Amino acid sequence: MNPALYPWQEAAWQQLRALRARMPHAILFHGAAGTGKADFIQHFAKSLLCENAGADGHACGVCVSCGWFDQQNHPDYRRVRPESFEDELGEGEEGEDKKAAKTKTPSKEIKIEQIRQLADFMNISTHRQGLRVVVLYPAEALNMPASNALLKTLEEPPPGTVFLLSSNSLDRLLPTILSRCRKFALPMPGHDEALAWLKAQGVADADSWLREQGGAPLAALAQSESGSREEMDMLLQMLAHPSVEAALRAADKMQKVPLASLVSWLQRWLYDMFSYKLTGNIRYYPRYRKELAGLADKVNVARLMAAIKSANDRRAIADHPLSPKLFIEDMLLDYTASCA
Repeated sequence: MNPALYPWQEAAWQQLRALRARMPHAILFHGAAGTGKADFIQHFAKSLLCENAGADGHACGVCVSCGWFDQQNHPDYRRVRPESFEDELGEGEEGEDKKAAKTKTPSKEIKIEQIRQLADFMNISTHRQGLRVVVLYPAEALNMPASNALLKTLEEPPPGTVFLLSSNSLDRLLPTILSRCRKFALPMPGHDEALAWLKAQGVADADSWLREQGGAPLAALAQSESGSREEMDMLLQMLAHPSVEAALRAADKMQKVPLASLVSWLQRWLYDMFSYKLTGNIRYYPRYRKELAGLADKVNVARLMAAIKSANDRRAIADHPLSPKLFIEDMLLDYTASCA
């Protein structure tokens, strides 16, 4: 197995190799967040640009093209993602421009300007007489103008250009974009395989971290490296002992926690309540089994289903709240009413 791939991706790589004989102009990789899709796509992009790829489809790692790619300056490669994904400012930002960029909140969307910037890239000949590769992720971060601009490109793709898109949630993409891409599923690893990988990374209490992140090993690794479960446990304690006062206190203390994370934790908590009520099983938070069991025994099924739907609706708007505190208060008070 190639060390650049995660163990659970080897079978998917073998399936992907079969596409190279008749390469689609756009492939949409989809699967759960935190399973290594971006790394997989980067590895595939490098292999497509490699001038001496092996029979196994992996890049050689030594040609000029591989050298450019590793140095992140390949002239026939572009990566498009939200500003908030960038770890540092781009080259050439200096002085007042750099200071202004630092004070500006990075966008969580992929904007139309980023798609338009691909035009010049796609209209010039390639530097090594090979393919031109565009990687874009997460595709659901495309705002509507950017989605429409990308759609026009996918409808009339430039020759010799391959688009590699990634999505954590296909239902958040335009159907017209979906229809113009070859969809390729990337798997969630089995629990035992993911657990073994986490333990190999030296993660303590790996099973709990993995369960709390829905079985996504990279998400579990990232959370374990954050050093504590303080923010999550603050929310879970409130969910375990719901009251109006607890909801308001928690909302006041958790304003700086990413709202998408809070909603995801609530969704998993509600899933565990529903699962316990129906089957007696708990998937995400077994360390809160006693509290979940007590709530599940009391809650009305119709109210629980309504709470699950409400949480799902809130996830769709979590990235664009008018007020984080009011968003959290409304979410937790709604939960409290459902469990009363």
